[in-house]
Amino acid sequence: MKKLAATLILATALSAQSTAAQGDTKTGLSFGVLPSVAYDADLGFQYGAMTNIFFYGDGSTYPEYLHSIYLEVNRTTKKSGLFRLNLDSRALVPGLRISADISYMPDEMCDFSGFNGRQAVVNPDWTDDGNSSYRSRAFYKHYRDLFRAAVDVQGNISGKFNWNAGAGVLVFNAGGVNLDKLNRGQSDSKKLPDIDVLFDKYLQWGLIDSCETETGAFPYVHGGVTFDSRNATAAPSSGVWADAFVTYSAAFGSLKQFNSLKLNANFRHYIALGTPALVLAYRLSAQLTVAGKTPFYMASQHNMLQLKRALYESLGGSSSLRGITRNRIVSDGFALANIEMRLRLVKFDAGSNHFYIATNPFVDAGMVLQPTDVDERKVRLAVASTGDNADDYFDFSSSVYRPHLSGGVGLKFAMNENLILSVDWATPFGPKDLGKKSNLYVKMGYLF
Repeated sequence: MKKLAATLILATALSAQSTAAQGDTKTGLSFGVLPSVAYDADLGFQYGAMTNIFFYGDGSTYPEYLHSIYLEVNRTTKKSGLFRLNLDSRALVPGLRISADISYMPDEMCDFSGFNGRQAVVNPDWTDDGNSSYRSRAFYKHYRDLFRAAVDVQGNISGKFNWNAGAGVLVFNAGGVNLDKLNRGQSDSKKLPDIDVLFDKYLQWGLIDSCETETGAFPYVHGGVTFDSRNATAAPSSGVWADAFVTYSAAFGSLKQFNSLKLNANFRHYIALGTPALVLAYRLSAQLTVAGKTPFYMASQHNMLQLKRALYESLGGSSSLRGITRNRIVSDGFALANIEMRLRLVKFDAGSNHFYIATNPFVDAGMVLQPTDVDERKVRLAVASTGDNADDYFDFSSSVYRPHLSGGVGLKFAMNENLILSVDWATPFGPKDLGKKSNLYVKMGYLF
């Protein structure tokens, strides 16, 4: 998939007296706007913008904000995109932190590589239209439509310990790629061939149930405890964030078999190395299925107590293993580790706003803890019945528990500590089927 992207940040703040800087603090209202333009051979041109509005009040809590409103709208000419509104407030209800999120995320070319990481063979020649073995650029893709509405609440237990509770609903619609939509307006040489992609084959082989292609609504509740001693939220230089929580997701109708209970634990640690400008930051995370099961598209979701990003996907991609193909490692349970060295290179003021530029070399690692059930004997029989060779799609001799590794370096441009434009470049350290040699991600905020 060839992609060309250009990004521009326009950081602005209201010029009234209530938004003036006071020494190293910030008062009143502050906001930034990030427009983006991109082109993708399959999805067309992307256009849109995002903005984050912060209210600091009298500045007594700076760099922490009292209220944050985040709005992002991205669209492509082939009707994929992101529509998101997020509210995070520490002062709306005294003593409680309330977060609310409404998002709609259509995705015509969602990555699908199979189950259990290395056990699922990925052949990059099949997606290279210049290779004699070419099948389709969309061979490892599928269609996924996601709507989410969620509310999360946090209150204090004692000291640094907090309780957390939340509820929401996820509405999924998934299926094979829509060739008519993706081929519309393309020249004959660029049109995707009408063949069965990997998703279609998994349906034929019984690895994905036909009911998983129906629209499904999954209301959920979660609850747990957190310990938070960080000295800041967006870019801490000291402290720990740790949480443990459970999530129950319900399902109905033909999907009622997909009720599930999952357990999550996360540990994040920030250590200043002699100066707050140089910070060692690392995150350890695990997600396990305690009871029940989930459809394939929910197995790729990483549960979180608070939604900071539009989408948290398990292993592979910008929210987990940077440099490795999105959703490359899908399983019932997984572990994840990220480690970064964060260095602030320069700090300056412009008008009433505080800015800094930073870099963050990093290494990411992830592994399967609970493999998705893939019965070798049954799979070989099913694959043979369709005239395919199972060894082209599965490597049953490979250990699913072997860690996947990637690494890279990032550049951060921050305004008033909380509005942070992130550009990360990453590459996989493992076999070539784990991703492209280099991957670029443009996001808002640090990964964790």
